[in-house]
This record gives sequence, C-alpha cells and structure tokens, in this order.
Amino acid sequence: MSPVFSALADPTRRAILARLADGDATVGELAEPFAISLPAISRHLKVLEHAGLITRSRSAQWRTSSLEAAPLAEATAWMERYRRFWDANLDRLDAHLRRVQQAARAHENHEGKPS
Repeated sequence: MSPVFSALADPTRRAILARLADGDATVGELAEPFAISLPAISRHLKVLEHAGLITRSRSAQWRTSSLEAAPLAEATAWMERYRRFWDANLDRLDAHLRRVQQAARAHENHEGKPS
C-alpha cells in the first residue's frame, strides 16, 4: 500500500487519476492541462503504473493509460478505519464541549450574570 500512498502524495498524479476516471487517455491528452514536459508526465505515469493505479497499453503509435481502481479501494478501506476513529473522537469532544457550555450557562443563571 505504500506505493499507492506515495503516488497519491503528488497533486499532478492525483489530477491524472481524476482525468483517467473519465476514461482512457494518451500521454498527450494527460499532459495537456499541465505546464510540464511529456517526459515529466511519463515519469508520473510510471509511478502510477508501479503503484498499480493505472495500466498502460500500446495501440499502433498511441500509448493509452487506464485507471485501475482496486488499489484505491484498498487504500480507502484502510483510511475508513481511521475516519471512524476520528469521527467517534470528535463526537465525544463535541458532547463534552456541550456539557461544559451547559454547565457554564447553569452557573451564570444560578449566580447571576457577571457585570
């Protein structure tokens, strides 16, 4: 899973994956929105391919890349566990803060509002 997270760490690679979610694309099509060279895009594609996030195929002179979603699903499942952990912790913090605020309001009502 480390190669997946390493590949996802780069915003250009994330943008490439987002584009491939819309369908297969050539290197030129993937490079179009970026102000970087074709060789640089190819290096990004190699990282994505190594992580198993894309597959590349050749048809005549065209080299097409396709999204492979399985590694993303595995990474998402791993992160989901931690999302549930943080959601539960934040829910407990929210409940605690509400109790503190209610206690403060009750104290103010009992003692009278400070001047």
